[in-house]
Amino acid sequence: MAAKTPQTPQAPKEPKEPGPPGGESVRVDSWIWSVRLVKTRSAGASACRGGHVKVNGTSAKPAYALRVGDEVRLRQPGQRERVVVVKRLLRKRVGAPVAVEAYVDNSPPPPPREVVAPVGIRDRGTGRPTKRDRRELERLRGVFGQGPGEETGPEQH
Repeated sequence: MAAKTPQTPQAPKEPKEPGPPGGESVRVDSWIWSVRLVKTRSAGASACRGGHVKVNGTSAKPAYALRVGDEVRLRQPGQRERVVVVKRLLRKRVGAPVAVEAYVDNSPPPPPREVVAPVGIRDRGTGRPTKRDRRELERLRGVFGQGPGEETGPEQH
């Protein structure tokens, strides 16, 4: 029988962080899902296929190999464009506080909210607006462009 060689005691292993070993690469659809930029991984893949995800200025397919330092631009309908720089690669979805540490957000600030004039609200049961009421509402809403010298809408003769 072979004699056993004494093994050197190993240092206790630190808990492994979610991410690829050795700083490799991660799929872009998986990464944008894991850092909570999209709700589902399939939504991330759909965004990539639709051309809404750009990495370093070029459109990225879902399996694009993302690396630390890459700039990811994500456009989502009804939302502003997100511009993030990858700081850490993640494969599994993590909590929001950890996810924020995985990228640097360089997104432009959201546009200021537009001040919308209140639309004329009529009391219930008052019936249809008269012609005079309708013209006042149109003037309030600015439907007709008032040029110089025009005092009323285009109905003027």
